[in-house]
Amino acid sequence: MASIIIVCGGTGGHLSPGIALAEQLMRREHVCTLVISRKKVDARLIEKYPGLDFVEAPGAPLHFRPAALIRFVCHQSAAFFYAIKLLLLKKPDLVMGFGGFVTAGFAIPAWLMGIPFVLHEANRVVGRANRLLGRLATRIFLPPGLNLAEGRVRRIRHAALPLRREFQCMDKLAARKKLGIDEKGKLLVIVGGSQGAQPLNRWSRENAAALAEKGIALYCLTGMGHNPREPANHDTRNGETVAAHFVEFSDDMPSVLSSADVVVSRAGAGSIAEIIRCRAPSILIPYPLARDNHQWANAKYVEKYGAALVLDQEDLPQLRQAVEALIFDDKHLNEMGKALQWLDHSQGVYSLGNALERLIDWAHVPGASEISTSNRI
Repeated sequence: MASIIIVCGGTGGHLSPGIALAEQLMRREHVCTLVISRKKVDARLIEKYPGLDFVEAPGAPLHFRPAALIRFVCHQSAAFFYAIKLLLLKKPDLVMGFGGFVTAGFAIPAWLMGIPFVLHEANRVVGRANRLLGRLATRIFLPPGLNLAEGRVRRIRHAALPLRREFQCMDKLAARKKLGIDEKGKLLVIVGGSQGAQPLNRWSRENAAALAEKGIALYCLTGMGHNPREPANHDTRNGETVAAHFVEFSDDMPSVLSSADVVVSRAGAGSIAEIIRCRAPSILIPYPLARDNHQWANAKYVEKYGAALVLDQEDLPQLRQAVEALIFDDKHLNEMGKALQWLDHSQGVYSLGNALERLIDWAHVPGASEISTSNRI
């Protein structure tokens, strides 16, 4: 039995895989502590997991505006000393980080204390922060097919993003019933990530009536704090009523995605992994200001295999036409479903758990040499 600290706070895309990995490791009788941020999205998501050990760490993302930079330095300094205190208390065998500002606060303390530090990068572009943190990492897990230069090949392994065990594709009508959606016809789901996406929210409100005219219902996750409206009903030409649902947040994303005929989404690695698992044909709108343009790389990778369409945010005026063309094309939707099934790495969390156990076992071997000399672990 090992003690493992999983640093995974800040966004749903970091926290969800941390929870998935903790569930897997705890089933193997390991002890896991999950380090999260103090953001509302973290607090909301962990409500479903009272059996997991969560702790909140200080920290702030890096910005170069003077006030934000001062805040970053102050919070990350506090995070450094918080991490040392927690590491001394928990005495972990390994620290696993999923990236983000919370992970940054634990990388240097773990390295200084000689604790194996493992980094997981989910995006198909390794960001500057993770490239720097990777210099301290015992192991770096990257998406399948992606590699790093800079002489770190021997420390690189590949693992798909872990998904929580409840993340399974559901029957479409059963998923809609669970969400309280009465429509039996076509349903478009809009997802902007855990923080929401204002351009997609605006597009949803502006186009809800026109979609209803075509018989397409709408379910839009606006993001926390974005003041969703009550469901708006629109009459179609046939006298039927089609609803536009606006919801701030859902902790039941398997139902949300499984209910859809088509999903319009940002292209974060977590969102894409969940879309793939739920076999939801999608139109991906990468966030144009994402660091290193990583969402564009994520989206184009999925599009390359025929599992999604990609549209630039500047082309949002063309989105309704793209939605209407795809959502009624059952042949294309079936082809995309097959591509999604091929891309699904359903054993990713098990493989990652196995790799971490081997790493912990190796670390306890007396006289073990520098880990980068071994390709077997």
